Amino acid sequence: MLLESCKEHFYRSGIVVAALLGLLLVCVGSTASATGRSKAHLLPAAGLASSPVPRLRRPVAKAARIRRRRRNEARHQPHTAARATISLYERTVRLTTLRLQGCSAAKRGVGGIVILDFGQPAYNGHTYGTNLFSGSFAGNKAITRAMFAYAAGYRYCLQRHSRLHITLARGTSNYRPQLPSAYKAGRKWARETMALARRLRKHDLDSHVASAAADDVEPAWDRPFHRTRDFYRGYRDARIGHTLYNYGSLDGGVGAIWDARQFFFVTSGMRYAQSIPEIYNHAMAREWAELAHIARRRYHRPLRFAGVMTTHTSRNHGMKPRDAHRTLVHALALRIGATAPSVPPTLTNIRSAD
Repeated sequence: MLLESCKEHFYRSGIVVAALLGLLLVCVGSTASATGRSKAHLLPAAGLASSPVPRLRRPVAKAARIRRRRRNEARHQPHTAARATISLYERTVRLTTLRLQGCSAAKRGVGGIVILDFGQPAYNGHTYGTNLFSGSFAGNKAITRAMFAYAAGYRYCLQRHSRLHITLARGTSNYRPQLPSAYKAGRKWARETMALARRLRKHDLDSHVASAAADDVEPAWDRPFHRTRDFYRGYRDARIGHTLYNYGSLDGGVGAIWDARQFFFVTSGMRYAQSIPEIYNHAMAREWAELAHIARRRYHRPLRFAGVMTTHTSRNHGMKPRDAHRTLVHALALRIGATAPSVPPTLTNIRSAD
């Protein structure tokens, strides 16, 4: 009896507790319902408790974070304190003139890449060469002798025990080539580049001067691209192993005249091609950054930059070499981010030879 009385008491107590708990739940439910009704006017329609607005904002916020990160990366990119070499638009292949040019370069105490631009490719009926900026024709071998004179003058005027070194590039352009075969012209340009390298080595000048080639490639000068492509293929097929620098422009960027495949071939796609882009303003830097972005995305390869070129003078007030380098590095970082291709602090400023 005692046990049954305890059980009966327990059951009665349980019923009371259950009743109290039920009453509590009813109250809570009523409160939540009232709260829901009070906030219902804040929703635009039924079923939108989890509003899509935050989801729409997430991509925008992510893009903003990426832009901020790239701006910060651009600010912290290494900038150059190097001095610029002087590249020249040549009007002559006179040996004494080129020797004095080389001596002057040595006295400035600047190493790096020097491009001697001998003008548009040409053929005089007997030999391949260029039309100089004076309008006269110069054959390939005469250009090689002139470049050797520049190298000899450079070495002679260097200070004793100097460690300065230049890469001397024989420059031409794709400006309306007057040629029976652009392919053959490219092969001969490569062979003369190798001939200069052998001569430098023979006369113990190769410790201070290296041989290379260069081409001022601009789409507006060869809109169909055929002559430019053939010149590059001819240079490549000579297999000399010396760099061919493209120191041209993009003329409005990818798609304005040439497509990405054509641009990539003459800037990095061809085996020996590297770029020393003309950076005269911010728009040109953005064009090169866009090409670098397309190259990485489409060809999975970075553009091979070797430096930057400017054409600053006291008269034209153009962008200075250091500013051009900084501008290109900044544009690449903004467009691509941390994986942007590097731009060596190799600066050259081109002007007309006296």
